[in-house]
Amino acid sequence: MAAVLSVTRRGAESPNPKTGESEIVSLPSGDARVEWRRHARARRVSLRIDPSDGAIVVTLPPRASRRAGIALLMGHVDWVAKRIAALPAPVTLADGAEVPIGGTPHVIRHHPDRRGGAWLEAGELHVTGRPEFLPRRVQDFLRAEAGRRLSALARTKAASAGLIPARITIKDTTSRWGSCAPDGALAFTWRLVMAPDFVQDYVTAHEVAHLRHMNHGPAFWKLVASLTAHTPCAMAWLRDEGPRLLRVG
Repeated sequence: MAAVLSVTRRGAESPNPKTGESEIVSLPSGDARVEWRRHARARRVSLRIDPSDGAIVVTLPPRASRRAGIALLMGHVDWVAKRIAALPAPVTLADGAEVPIGGTPHVIRHHPDRRGGAWLEAGELHVTGRPEFLPRRVQDFLRAEAGRRLSALARTKAASAGLIPARITIKDTTSRWGSCAPDGALAFTWRLVMAPDFVQDYVTAHEVAHLRHMNHGPAFWKLVASLTAHTPCAMAWLRDEGPRLLRVG
């Protein structure tokens, strides 16, 4: 089935879209947003679905045109429709909603007339302040909690392996759970704090191991195994349940 491009666009009409440009595409299954990416090391046009918002991300090599990206999309409209339909339902950070912390569901309790920020109590996440600031305050709390938990885990594991991270930061990425830069800087997505403890344990071990091995060879996996006992089950959990975390917020 063919895809039909609508006239609704953000960014200039261009045969060579830049990173960050987007447009609305009318597919047989309904309208969908296309986000254009250009990658210097990409060798071919590729597409994927961003699980956080359902956008179709088209990545182009340096010399590829928009037409090449549209052609790939038109040839995979059924695949795209199935992937978008299979996304978990989004979770809005609102009063009464459930958000997992360490894999355990916590109900958000809003106290608009109180002060004190946000705190955990009796399996609930209590948040004060004006209603319009509630989603941001919940996310700020989760981000701070992620920094506290993941930084402690990463530093403990690094010390046990005789390694020292250059720094540890918490980001809002949806394409990866963690990363290790060549300079030894570790980064994790705040969404990881919602995963069970054994998953957090594995991801931090994985990135710490990259401080010594910037690859996925046998020596790397041997070091990972020495830092965590949860590799198989955590990888399976991230594959099956991870997309749900990307739909929060």
